Formats: sequence, structure tokens, C-alpha cells
Amino acid sequence: MLNLLVAPSSSSSRQARQWLIDHGIEFKERNIARRPLNADEIKKLLRLTENGTQDLISTRCQTYHQLKVNLDDLTVSQLVDLMVENPDLIRRPLLFNDEQLQVGFSEDDIRSFLPREVRREHLKALMRSKVGV
Repeated sequence: MLNLLVAPSSSSSRQARQWLIDHGIEFKERNIARRPLNADEIKKLLRLTENGTQDLISTRCQTYHQLKVNLDDLTVSQLVDLMVENPDLIRRPLLFNDEQLQVGFSEDDIRSFLPREVRREHLKALMRSKVGV
């Protein structure tokens, strides 16, 4: 099952939700402002990242600047605790299943969540349109 973690004020979250709806992809949505992630959930997301906490922590958010913390000085456990205590630090939207994670909304990247047969059909249609040009 595909999971979508959102913040209601995030336009990227709204775009990701709408893209999934438009493409008929089933998903579970969770507002992490109302239901913050616990440490185990954050660790699960970290296992799916390519760059660890760098992928998940928003260094542009107000909370990050108010904390005045150097992330490089913290252990992974301390970083996880920091994200649990300050859910605003977590970038959104987060779209994931058991195998992959997408942070933020990118229409190109989100296509990887389309079923393989749908991606094949899209590619065939694209190739047909290029041949017809």
C-alpha cells in the first residue's frame, strides 16, 4: 500500500494527493501535523532514504532555524528524537511504500509509483507520438 504523509498547508502535499487521485492510485493519507510520526516510523523512513536524515529534515523551515542545532553533531538517535519532538522538521509530502520513498513532489519522480504495466503503456504512447511527428 502506498502511504502519503502530508501537511495541510503544503501545496506540494496537495499536488501529490491530486496526482495520485488523477492516476487512480490507491493510497493512505496521514496528516503528520495532527498525527506526528513516532521514532519507529521515522526509522522506517530513514531505511528508505538515500541520504539519511538529509533527505527528511527541512533545513529551510522556521523550526530548524529556531533550534539552532548542528545536525552533524547529533547521533542518529538524537536526530530521530529531534524529529519526533519537532514534526515540523520533517519535509512533506512523503510518499512511500515498502520499497521506495519520495520526498517532496516531483511529477517525474512520482511516476515510479505507477504500476509497471501503466508505465509501459505510457512509454508506448510516447514512442508512438514521437514516430508520428
